Amino acid sequence: MKIEHIAIWCKDLEASKEFYIKYFRVTAGEKYVNPVKKFESYFLNFQEGARLELMYMPGIPETTNNIDRQFTGLIHFSVSVGNKQNVDLLTEQLRKDGHAIVGEPRTTGDGYYESVVLDPEGNRIEITE
Repeated sequence: MKIEHIAIWCKDLEASKEFYIKYFRVTAGEKYVNPVKKFESYFLNFQEGARLELMYMPGIPETTNNIDRQFTGLIHFSVSVGNKQNVDLLTEQLRKDGHAIVGEPRTTGDGYYESVVLDPEGNRIEITE
């Protein structure tokens, strides 16, 4: 078994898509639109592994999670960028471009070198080697 994809509800579908294209070099599939449900989505493909589905539909309520605190449920996903230098470079580029860094690059207790950033929707992304 494997994870096929992870889905994220978005307030700004296009901004989220562009964020992942710019920083994580994904390729976006064609936009899917269901005019009856007013549902829109993109599947984003990484070079390998699971895909990310970005979704939009009016009326989806705001999350009650606070980006400064953690709650039960899905809290983050991790993207491997190959090595420590790439973690540092991408983290600094995101910082320079005004994105929130909520975990500075470091080696964790379980041996991962990672940083944590927020996407435009406030979702946590671990950037790891």
